[in-house]
Amino acid sequence: MTVGIVGLGLIGGSFAKAYSDNDEHRVLAYNRSKQVIQDAYEEKAIDGELNEKNIKECNLILLCLYPKLCVDYLTKMAPYIDKSTMVIDCCGTKQALCNDCFALAKEYGFTFVGGHPMAGKHFSGFAYSTKTMYDGASMVLVPEDLSDTETIERAKKLLSPIHFGKFTICDAKRHDSMIAFTSQMAHVVSNAYVKSPTAKNHDGFSAGSYKDLTRVAWLNEDMWTELFIENKDALVEELDIFIKNISEYRDAIRDENAEVLHKLLADGKQCKAEIDGIA
Repeated sequence: MTVGIVGLGLIGGSFAKAYSDNDEHRVLAYNRSKQVIQDAYEEKAIDGELNEKNIKECNLILLCLYPKLCVDYLTKMAPYIDKSTMVIDCCGTKQALCNDCFALAKEYGFTFVGGHPMAGKHFSGFAYSTKTMYDGASMVLVPEDLSDTETIERAKKLLSPIHFGKFTICDAKRHDSMIAFTSQMAHVVSNAYVKSPTAKNHDGFSAGSYKDLTRVAWLNEDMWTELFIENKDALVEELDIFIKNISEYRDAIRDENAEVLHKLLADGKQCKAEIDGIA
């Protein structure tokens, strides 16, 4: 199988290393930085550069750039893509991107499926990518038609060398709604939490809970700004819920209302138990 990978950062680099680990697969890649291309060659993660001439040879193309850049790249390269090729993006938002990419796929005759690998690391870039990053992880697939089992199964087969643990199938709106809660909210809360002046003096006073809550405060502000704004409706809705809830805790503590505070804490504990299936 020939796989084209657009963008050799953490996400694309990990795909490249996973596919190239099997001699049956040929990996062609595009990256703006020629140094990254050279690094990928030296690590034997790619077999060649992806361009207008050889993109038609790809069975699968993975778009691993920021959402708008993915659309720009696909718009430019769509005329050169073979009709038998499947294109899957790997971005953190889906509605706007899928609308544009489904239209391009229809116009030029290839197949597009939205995608989002649910895996990542603290640091970004090709240097931190690994061939095992996706082992056991969930891969979200967003087909244009949820009843199109043929396309879904084809996508799963093309991605099978990556060893995902499960595939989650949904539409673009549900994806963005869920990601607003499971991923984007966590980054907003973590990033805001460390802005307390007290954080500068945490050494010697912090343990697991501090580390867990602040882990994703270190983020790529360029990427997350684009993702947050693209998904503003779902994210603002989740933020409104969070602000309402956190205000209730603040008020109960300020007013020394032990009864209300106790109930809030018990309710939160119960929610966690139900989510984890231990209620």
